Amino acid sequence: MDSPPQRVPETIAGAGTPHFAAMALPVTLDAADTEDTGTAGRGRRLRALLRRPTFVVSALIVAWWVGAALTWHLFGLNPYVSTGVYNAPPSWAQPFGTDYLGRSVFARTLAGADSALAVGPLGSVLATLIGGALGVIAGYFRGWVDTALMRLFDVLVVLPPLIFLIVVVGAFGASTPALIVIIGVVFAPGIARIIRAAVLAEMGKKYVTTAKVQGESRLRIMMTELVPNVLPTLIIQVTLSMSAAILMTATLSFLGLGWQPPSPDWGLTIGENLGYLESAWWTVLAPAFAVASLVVATQLIADNIKEVSA
Repeated sequence: MDSPPQRVPETIAGAGTPHFAAMALPVTLDAADTEDTGTAGRGRRLRALLRRPTFVVSALIVAWWVGAALTWHLFGLNPYVSTGVYNAPPSWAQPFGTDYLGRSVFARTLAGADSALAVGPLGSVLATLIGGALGVIAGYFRGWVDTALMRLFDVLVVLPPLIFLIVVVGAFGASTPALIVIIGVVFAPGIARIIRAAVLAEMGKKYVTTAKVQGESRLRIMMTELVPNVLPTLIIQVTLSMSAAILMTATLSFLGLGWQPPSPDWGLTIGENLGYLESAWWTVLAPAFAVASLVVATQLIADNIKEVSA
């Protein structure tokens, strides 16, 4: 009885060594490969953002108001002096008309970006730093630390932000440093809760376990392992809180609790000219459009970053 033919392994032409198509060799990436992959990923996300019209237009709007806040005084604009003509409609000489005191609405709208961007962005950055730090600590340690911080956040989150701001501003005043600190305290709990959830999702991953096994300190794990991996979430939160902080500070000024006359702050300008809405609508339209454009632009930037990072 003939024996069955023996299977001979295929060989790669010119190599003389067996070739098994089903065999898969493990591939490891060194630190340089991992770094290049991360850099490439960030580059792809940035290119994806630049291909989105809403992101580009929103970034240009924010850049416009930042430029206006930094350079309005370099062009000879004076938002405080009266032109002598009260509630004049828009013209070539006064593109946005004048207000009830004869001041240029165009000059006051550009100068108002200074006060709008003096509190909101700094307050949102402070809120992100405080909330981000507390969120990372709560997510990493868990246990009683997490429980204590979460109960504190629960109490602060349920308080209506605007009412809380009104009470605190009435007690401590409405100076720029005070407003920045108040905005930071108001928005920090919500950010902390979101960052805590992001950290909890990262804690079960292999890189955290490996860092613990290698004996890295808790501070090092939080700063060099967890924070970089939740950084996209932090960026989204600082942008979202910025739009809310800008709107809230404008609301405080509108209510007379923020910037005081003769400041060209947008919220204050709207409040001062509200009584002339029917006869001199341009005095309200310009600062209202400025607030809306900056708030919507920062919101759209955050939404685009969130979609690209998902």
